[in-house]
Amino acid sequence: MALRPYWKGYLKLSLVTCPVAMTPATSESEKVRFHTLNKATGNRVVSQYLDSVTGKPVRDENEAKGYARGENDYVILTEDDLDTVKTIDIEKFVPADSIEWVYLEKPHYLMPDDAVGNEAFAVIRDAMKADKVVGVSKLVIGRRERAVVLEPRGEGIVLWSLRFGDEVRPEENYFEDIEDEADPDLLPLVQKLIKQKTARWSPDMVSDPIQESLLKLIAEKKKALKPAKKSTKGKGTAAPASNVINIMDALKKSLADELKSKKAG
Repeated sequence: MALRPYWKGYLKLSLVTCPVAMTPATSESEKVRFHTLNKATGNRVVSQYLDSVTGKPVRDENEAKGYARGENDYVILTEDDLDTVKTIDIEKFVPADSIEWVYLEKPHYLMPDDAVGNEAFAVIRDAMKADKVVGVSKLVIGRRERAVVLEPRGEGIVLWSLRFGDEVRPEENYFEDIEDEADPDLLPLVQKLIKQKTARWSPDMVSDPIQESLLKLIAEKKKALKPAKKSTKGKGTAAPASNVINIMDALKKSLADELKSKKAG
């Protein structure tokens, strides 16, 4: 079932406009989440906004966004004010493969918000697809103006929020001391190892082991408030293994182990 959109507005290209809805393409709702507790009482800790002058709590309906124009001097923006900037106006187009991956921040699904806007949405999407370009625009997300890129994908459009140029560190600063070329004798061995380990992509490859460990730990905690102490009797301290190893020998052993595991499977 499709999730309820968290943003609605308009997609605009010159004189072509259509209502659109947007929802995040990723979710963290399945992640293990914790509440902050008072360890002494076991009660939950609550947080609230306080007036910086009176010290009194501020009700939700009295919270507003303010732009500072001087010390203790703000321009207050209401929800109605912020609604007026909910338009994705495509300013320019760039080749689809020209935006480096490091600038892509978070993906969102963009789709028409009503049947009337379907045709306008489809023609913008298909024109970008035919010319192999993506649209560049700006959008207010989370009360912050972000640069975004619109990528046609299937029957919809994926909107990526982008990192600003000053947020991306130049790779040359980090890669300049790395060797330009690898040892040609080692390269075929690594390529062979890569070939043996190559498989079709599956989302299962990026399962979160930390989440699985947390769920297991929580299940154990449910069974007993005081987990049994693990016996350390008879266990010594193992000597640390040496990290110095011949890379050629390591690659040959890796290939042999990989081949052995495939035969066993």
